[in-house]
Amino acid sequence: MDKSNFTIAGNIVDVVAKRIYKGELEIREGKIASIKELEFAPDCYILPGLVDSHVHIESSLLIPSRFADLIVRKGTLGVVTDPHEIANVLGEIGIDFMINDARKTPLEIRFGVPSCVPATSFETSGFVLGPNKVESLLKREEVVCLAEVMDYPGVIRGDLDIMKKIVATKRLGKKVDGHAPGVNGEDLRKYVAAGISADHECSTLEEAINKIRLGMMIQIREGSAAKNFEALYSLIDTHPDRVMLCTDDTHPDDLFERGHIDHLIRRGLNKGCDIFNLLRAGSYNAIRHYGLDLGLLQLGDSGDFIVIDDLDSFQVQSSYMKGVCVYNNGEVLFDSHNEILLNNFYRKEIGLEDIQIKAKDCDVHVMAVNDGDLLTGWTQGRPKTEDGQFVSDIEQDLLKMVVMSRYNNDKPVVGFVKGFGFKRGAISGSVAHDSHNIIAVGTNDADILSALNKLIRMKGGMVASDSELSRFVKLDVAGLMSNKRGEDLLSDYKKLSDFTRGFGSSFHSPFMTLAFMSLLVIPKLKLSDKGLFDVEQFKLIDLYCE
Repeated sequence: MDKSNFTIAGNIVDVVAKRIYKGELEIREGKIASIKELEFAPDCYILPGLVDSHVHIESSLLIPSRFADLIVRKGTLGVVTDPHEIANVLGEIGIDFMINDARKTPLEIRFGVPSCVPATSFETSGFVLGPNKVESLLKREEVVCLAEVMDYPGVIRGDLDIMKKIVATKRLGKKVDGHAPGVNGEDLRKYVAAGISADHECSTLEEAINKIRLGMMIQIREGSAAKNFEALYSLIDTHPDRVMLCTDDTHPDDLFERGHIDHLIRRGLNKGCDIFNLLRAGSYNAIRHYGLDLGLLQLGDSGDFIVIDDLDSFQVQSSYMKGVCVYNNGEVLFDSHNEILLNNFYRKEIGLEDIQIKAKDCDVHVMAVNDGDLLTGWTQGRPKTEDGQFVSDIEQDLLKMVVMSRYNNDKPVVGFVKGFGFKRGAISGSVAHDSHNIIAVGTNDADILSALNKLIRMKGGMVASDSELSRFVKLDVAGLMSNKRGEDLLSDYKKLSDFTRGFGSSFHSPFMTLAFMSLLVIPKLKLSDKGLFDVEQFKLIDLYCE
């Protein structure tokens, strides 16, 4: 991409000096060669590019180059991404794919090395990344951190494998990202003392402040499933140097229709947050914390910036990287084409008997799920009985959930969940954190089976089934992403979402919620392909309350 020489004028937002002034930037060879203050200037505003400090690109269902095509329209010029979704499926091959595809874009896409692949030993994963492999990956120039250390019990105990990864990261002068939902007291002190510097799993203000007091950076998260902005936004003004913004996991419809980090900036402005503090959280702090190669509109900086119409609506007009316009008034000015497909999917179709569960004269343990919260409650209930089998009970909102390995043909595991609110149909997906096995939930066995087998025939994706009808999105890259353009994927996804909306759930994104029901590192009760899992005791338990 050729460097450009030009000038651009407007209201320059200086996040470093905390001032807004009318001025003109002179760009030469991709850098800011001079800054001139003016008496008059166009009404637009020139700001540093936005940064997502923690994101799993795979959750957008788009490969990195297609993801970049989408977020550059929203003013995001930098992301720190953890490719642990594809790493669980394809190991280093998957990480290489993400890095190589990201290189095709002009954006500053930097990586964390997945720290916990697999997340636990209580699930079937496609690959294992041990300490030696992690250290090798940490040496790559595209890598800025060890990604979220989910094995917080291991850190607290001082387990050898995870501590080797942390020590290697610190030795290389890179950051260690955390993942410690609800951890406090002495356990939290041990966790932070190990060298972990940031956390995106805070759901309460008290939890966030406790972590800040111990020296952590807090990443305020707002994605399609986990929504913590409302609880934590006050930190932007009370602790402006200690917070960053992130999305973590966001589906394509939200990115298109709601926005990315720009959406959080608008929400913060509506809450009355200081604009400079907001931009520190949405840009400056992440650039400094991770050492990203992004300019901040200072003399000599790289010519990386965005132009917006005004500070109230915060609508992005154009985006620049290294002095080159990469987005202008609705047009993305770089290519995002990639024909490479890769997968790891060996499951064969199953029969009705494989998802049946024998009824007993007792309750069962039940996951309780709420919209916008990855934490699951734990309750008990007695499902409906038909022909000696426990089945979904719509009246109690007690629905059957099935998880099975995509990597082998072991028998599926069955559990029950409360909260989805479906009145009909079933959904299934191969996006199921973190090992990305096959997961489904539904109101009856026939629809559950239909959704599962359709997914297996596609070798990955998302399916909704209702009697003889179905809708689906095929994810032909690792069963996690599509290489389609964002607009084309969104069309498929909206058809699926609209169809699923007729099932009766009030959830904003049932598929995103479903994807976290097998994540064994977020309390309290989850379901893996090996059984029902007590997260706090870190052990498998029996389904029946006998």
